[in-house]
Amino acid sequence: MSVNNDDREQLIDHIGAVQRTLGRLLAQQGPPTPLFDSNLTMRQLKVVLILSGQDLASGQDLATHLGVGLGTVTGIVDRLVARGLVARREDPHDRRIRRVELTPAGRALTEEITDAGLNEFRRLLQHLDTPTLRDLAAIMNKIQHAALTR
Repeated sequence: MSVNNDDREQLIDHIGAVQRTLGRLLAQQGPPTPLFDSNLTMRQLKVVLILSGQDLASGQDLATHLGVGLGTVTGIVDRLVARGLVARREDPHDRRIRRVELTPAGRALTEEITDAGLNEFRRLLQHLDTPTLRDLAAIMNKIQHAALTR
């Protein structure tokens, strides 16, 4: 069976629309999440999430990821330091560079945010039958593989 590019694009669009709808439904129907309770600005949240995926980042690294200037990053990091979510430390190889890392409180916040989303998703999955869960697991493995190898 051959699938043309228009069919693929329509399927991809449909999957994206379903994903957006599911995200909205889970956000509306689930309990309050740590994401909303955190009172972080979008840029502050981005910094915390960037740092959750790596141990340390320089201000320049963060500025590049956020698409902003170093001065803006300094202010964002200052506010996160004041909230106890990140800490600055000297780079052991170059004392001119200050690195930013999550504190235990910052790491706990990212875990709470991730766990809250995962818990809501797990509750939804409980409504699916076992064969559907097997199919979904196989598809999720393929999606993960595609993400890792792109």
